[in-house]
Amino acid sequence: MTLETLKSSGHIIFECISGSRAYGLDTPSSDTDIRGVFILPKSTFYSLDYVGQVSNETNDIVYYELRKFMELCAKNNPNILELLNVPERCILYKHPIFDTIKIELFLSKLCKNTFANYAFTQIKKARGLNKKIVNPMEKERRSVEDFCLVLVGKKSMPLKQFLYENGLKSKHCGLAKVTKIKDCYHLFYNVSLNYKGIARPGANEVCLSSIPKEEPPIAMLYFNLDGYSSYCKKHKAYWTWVNERNEERYKSNTSHDKNYDAKNMMHTFRLLHMAKEIGEMGKINVKRSDRDYLLAIKNAEFDYDDLVAKAKNAKEELEIIFNKSSLPEKPDLEAVNSVLFSIRHKFYNQNFEN
Repeated sequence: MTLETLKSSGHIIFECISGSRAYGLDTPSSDTDIRGVFILPKSTFYSLDYVGQVSNETNDIVYYELRKFMELCAKNNPNILELLNVPERCILYKHPIFDTIKIELFLSKLCKNTFANYAFTQIKKARGLNKKIVNPMEKERRSVEDFCLVLVGKKSMPLKQFLYENGLKSKHCGLAKVTKIKDCYHLFYNVSLNYKGIARPGANEVCLSSIPKEEPPIAMLYFNLDGYSSYCKKHKAYWTWVNERNEERYKSNTSHDKNYDAKNMMHTFRLLHMAKEIGEMGKINVKRSDRDYLLAIKNAEFDYDDLVAKAKNAKEELEIIFNKSSLPEKPDLEAVNSVLFSIRHKFYNQNFEN
């Protein structure tokens, strides 16, 4: 099912603007996120072709099938629960049957963990950006030879240094594995024996040569395979991030010299504050009354370490608040199932589906 077929099906029962525009935290450059709920045609729902979600490539537009929507609400998923209380100005369409779904059916003490865990995931993302900004990686990936050490006497040195100091060329080197010693090789050198060298261009491991039995090794070589593999993963992750990052957001983060993703940190506190309100008032406030404070975080007016400390204190406070809360421990799944069945039954009958 595509977005086009879904929108023309008449099976969407709810559609709204979500994200920063719903929170009241948007800026002129903010994207417009669309979320919605639909009910599959009866014939599709009862077939093997169940579709739980329909979205565009960037996930700026996502519609959830009724069953998946109710399931995520029952798990107290923060991004899904908030759809039940978005500001009226953000509602693009609502079928009367959607009003059957009440947020009180779902709010529970599970919110303490779901909101707090998601909040601290945002901290990790902000910290990840910090590492990327502070530790940029060279465009050209380092080679296998850069992770090779040569043991000479009682000391070791980088392979390239060893070759340079001894006037040797990598292409005339040959390797033979040392048995029972991981990633260690006898290193041979002979201009006339047509050895294969240390590694082929672009290779991820050393290559072995056929060595005459009488040929003596000149040294022992160690290839730090684990270090090389870890480096390659980080290099790939870094340059994937560079190629896919939002440049405007990146420039904003680097311009304030705090070296963390301020938007992630803003969402950390939005989630923690929303969890506190749920525990104290039993309601989820999507439009933020703490807008000025959250935008100050987004503008990087605070130090990263101070924000992390405040977030940890806020998480500890949630323990006390939810211990005192009158919310149920978890949603009543029997009641959720009853509402789910009722909505689907009514919708199918109203649409005269067979």
